[in-house]
Amino acid sequence: MTYRDVATKQVLVWACTAVASRMPVAMAPLALVFLVRERPGGYTLGAALAAAYVIGEIVGAPVLGMRMDPARGRRHLGLGLAGGALGFAGLGVLAGAHPVVLGAFAFLAGAAPAAAAGGQRALLTSLVPERAVAQALSAESMLMSGVWAVSPVAVAGLALGVAPRVPLLLGAALMALSVVGHRLLPAGWGKGERDGEAGRLRVLIRAWPVYVTGAASLTLLGLAELTLPALLEQRGIKVGWSGPMLAGMATGAGLGAFLYGLRSWPGRLRGRSVLLMCGMSVFVTLAAVTPGAAGIAVALVLAGTLQSGALITRNLSLREAVPPGALAAGYSVMYAAAGAGYAATGSLAGGLLQVVTPSTAILAGVGVTLLLTGVGWWGEGRREGVTGAVEGGGGSCAGAEGGGGAAPESSRAADDLPGDASPQGSSSGARLPVDADLRSESTPIAGGGDAEGRL
Repeated sequence: MTYRDVATKQVLVWACTAVASRMPVAMAPLALVFLVRERPGGYTLGAALAAAYVIGEIVGAPVLGMRMDPARGRRHLGLGLAGGALGFAGLGVLAGAHPVVLGAFAFLAGAAPAAAAGGQRALLTSLVPERAVAQALSAESMLMSGVWAVSPVAVAGLALGVAPRVPLLLGAALMALSVVGHRLLPAGWGKGERDGEAGRLRVLIRAWPVYVTGAASLTLLGLAELTLPALLEQRGIKVGWSGPMLAGMATGAGLGAFLYGLRSWPGRLRGRSVLLMCGMSVFVTLAAVTPGAAGIAVALVLAGTLQSGALITRNLSLREAVPPGALAAGYSVMYAAAGAGYAATGSLAGGLLQVVTPSTAILAGVGVTLLLTGVGWWGEGRREGVTGAVEGGGGSCAGAEGGGGAAPESSRAADDLPGDASPQGSSSGARLPVDADLRSESTPIAGGGDAEGRL
């Protein structure tokens, strides 16, 4: 398989727009610390502002994502990004304001554009043929890996070399440019697919296993990132090596995303995801127990390589779990789950480092990740089993060989699934009795496995 179907003018415009909107997001936490670090208690205030920003993201992503109309997505994205630009501008212009004022602007900067990532991903997959969806998601992952690798360097250089407020003013300008960029893209990514909010909420709740596994991968690497400086000190390695090591991990993530999109991979998405998560856990464990700097660096690069593949499988699984009209909302909920997991990771790391060594803290994070992965795998298997029971009228579990066990009773299966849910291209091959446009057979997705479960 190749990326030829992704190399179009509209995808290029989308890429420039996505970079302009997500670079400020990647810059924000560190930029907020630099903004107030010279004040009395500056680092504590900076951490509080970063927390307000992350809380804004966690709250804004599901709330705004639920209200996004696929047919008029551009309008919703533009309003959210404009609000984010206002928040970043307020932080930069009023850098000396009272902490409460800064906290309010930080919350706005995080909350207003929080649903943009989910909407942009749904828009991207609508710009390419169905067979190239995995390649599009891989390209997005590569692009974002580059953004997250460059942003800390840009923030440090501008804040120390020019002025602490400059990174936030740059973030405001980039978000404003992304609003203009969306004017060059389609108005939405669906027609007449909007469901009622109650029905959409039921569909999104049914997809909870995907969110659990997706958040687990980010939580593990987040813990590794946050404890890496302490781990290097424990091993007698200069803390300055943490920057290059994290940059190498981001580079590995980009490489992994590229490799994932090169071909179709055998097996079910949930099984592939578990395999990648277990491999990532192995490499993070090696990073925790390896004494030398070179070994730690290699282990982190390999962990990042597998993590990007795991995230792509989660995005593909979400496409199976929810109908097209709820995709943007689903991606937004996953974004919020990842943010909540990362925030919890920070608290976990701070608490564990008070009582155990950094290497032990990382191993504890590996254990939590494997537990969450198992829960997500079980939940997806149960959902596939219920879907197979609906397809077979409750009498058999045909097409749900990944669900395990006997089929649930038909009445229970009907209660467990919303009437408007339709896993698109489900790896179990099952289709729910809904509208004909949602029941139509989808073509196999390159990089996403066999959509009909023949492998």
